[in-house]
Amino acid sequence: MQIPSWFQSVIQERVNNVMAQIEREPELRKLRVEEHAALDAMFPGVNKAHVPEFLDWEDKLHCRRAAENERLYMEGVKDGMRLAIALLSDDRG
Repeated sequence: MQIPSWFQSVIQERVNNVMAQIEREPELRKLRVEEHAALDAMFPGVNKAHVPEFLDWEDKLHCRRAAENERLYMEGVKDGMRLAIALLSDDRG
């Protein structure tokens, strides 16, 4: 089943809006602070901003996670569309 490009654009805009909301959530901000503290504990005294290998790894990690999340979301949308079509075309009544 091919998803129309206009629908993909609508979904992408929704994902962007939801991500912007997520960035502002206090609970998730707290988790980010904890994550950074754990990372600092692993590399005490090292300025990660000056470590190109670390920055490269971090970029790749974020890109992979974003791609995985986008794929999961789109598969969920497809599953939802299939379910809606199946329910709407049910002849049993």
